[in-house]
Amino acid sequence: MPELDILSLRLRNQHLSQSQFSKPAEIVKWLGAVQAQDYAGAKWALGQRLKNCSDETIEKAFTIGDIIRTHVLRPTWHLVAPEDLRWMTELTSARIQGIAGTQYRQHQLDHAVFSTCEKTIQRTLEGGKQLMRNDIAAALQQAGVATDEQRFIHIMMQMELIGLVCSGGRVGKQFTYALVDERVAPTQPLSKDEALGILAERYFTAHGPATLQDFAWWSGLTVADAKAGLEMIKHNLINCDFEGAKYWLTQPADDVHGKSGKAYLLPNYDEYIVSYRDRSATIREKDVSQADPRGTIFNHTFVINGKIEGIWKRDLGKNKLSVEIIPFRSLSKAASGALEAAAGRYAKFLGLKTSELKYLVLDSIKHQPGA
Repeated sequence: MPELDILSLRLRNQHLSQSQFSKPAEIVKWLGAVQAQDYAGAKWALGQRLKNCSDETIEKAFTIGDIIRTHVLRPTWHLVAPEDLRWMTELTSARIQGIAGTQYRQHQLDHAVFSTCEKTIQRTLEGGKQLMRNDIAAALQQAGVATDEQRFIHIMMQMELIGLVCSGGRVGKQFTYALVDERVAPTQPLSKDEALGILAERYFTAHGPATLQDFAWWSGLTVADAKAGLEMIKHNLINCDFEGAKYWLTQPADDVHGKSGKAYLLPNYDEYIVSYRDRSATIREKDVSQADPRGTIFNHTFVINGKIEGIWKRDLGKNKLSVEIIPFRSLSKAASGALEAAAGRYAKFLGLKTSELKYLVLDSIKHQPGA
């Protein structure tokens, strides 16, 4: 399988090059889960994959609970569809709790403390309340639970993992929590095997071509569980060997080959990058340290013809978006034009009238994930 085919297929299957959905809940369900600790970045990740979508559209979907933000898969926030929240949490929570165990012990969080927290938060939120973290922290303190910053974060993550709370709507820029059973309609429980099969199908359909190792990384499952999920659905997939690895994907269409020349301003933690353990198809080895000295490639990056060609930052004015472009190498006139078009799409998404590009030298800036 030529490298370009991998990139073209991923761009299509992730709905970057060919948007088919118009509702945030549709693309979130298609992708399975969307990493979302950077909420503004996650909204743009969805916006690029939807037809005629705005930041306001996604914010509204979040407010009314069409999409939910919680800890699931790897131990970080993700956006999920409400109907997927319970079975996905049930499938992955034990693994996340195991990973978080050291932090729990460090902050003296044990079964007794969590039990007090669960009862207190249940009582505090019941009746359809959606409360900010300060309100919940105050209730916990009254119940005798210490809530310094890191301790509170881990308390609330555990409450998400046991299926007690999830995101409510925002108050200004502040997030709230709500009770899952009051925020999300009841859903039919799934067996572990059923859940593994559905998660595998979502992943390889929306992220393929991808390897078993990629799926294990994205899902946070053990390799054994990831393999079991793949075994259940591989009769619906095809596989190709490339550079010693086996890639799984749905049957490709005939119109995904060749260079499109389109550019994408991807936010940090975008699924096009973060959902693969092996990111060598997406970025040249010599460019990895330039994209992110940590080697994780979790900065804002821009992509042309499927390849990461540099990083970017944004500056929002009253009616104008300024995008600072930091390329790895000189860009062609066509590439610059594609980036101008990408900045225009981002400005439109944000509801701003105009956009401009500013080109910076790579060595003159610090590589930090943007907002």
